Amino acid sequence: MSPRRALPLAAAVLVTLAACAPTVAVDVAPHAADPVCASVVLALPDQLSEDLPRLETDAQATTAWGRPDAAVVLRCGVEPLGPTTDRCQSVTTPNGPTIDWVVVEESGDWRFTTYGRVPAVEVRVPEAVTEFSTTSFVDLLGPAVALTTQERACL
Repeated sequence: MSPRRALPLAAAVLVTLAACAPTVAVDVAPHAADPVCASVVLALPDQLSEDLPRLETDAQATTAWGRPDAAVVLRCGVEPLGPTTDRCQSVTTPNGPTIDWVVVEESGDWRFTTYGRVPAVEVRVPEAVTEFSTTSFVDLLGPAVALTTQERACL
């Protein structure tokens, strides 16, 4: 095959393979159109651990890591939390910012929602992920989440 014909064929194969890549279905957050959310998503890491590579999602201002059937999902633009009695945890990124997260466990799944930040960011970690990984990767999200405006802090 001539090099002229091989290039278009190779491009077609790549497009076909990309179309077959699994996409994680995610509900869009109410304030996902906030321009800061685009910056947050663009600044997120490509993987959270060796077992949690970044995946494609089908909603604006979202991303996911892991496997399509058991993905860690981040949504930017969720409703900011008001005062709460749920556990509020300050997580410091090595050589980076400290982000306050409200941490809630629901039937083995974990939900982390930024506290005092606008737009608010939510991370959901399914039980299937916590069976082989800790949630310590939340600190890796700090530099991206720090692009949001901090208005309050955990007490």
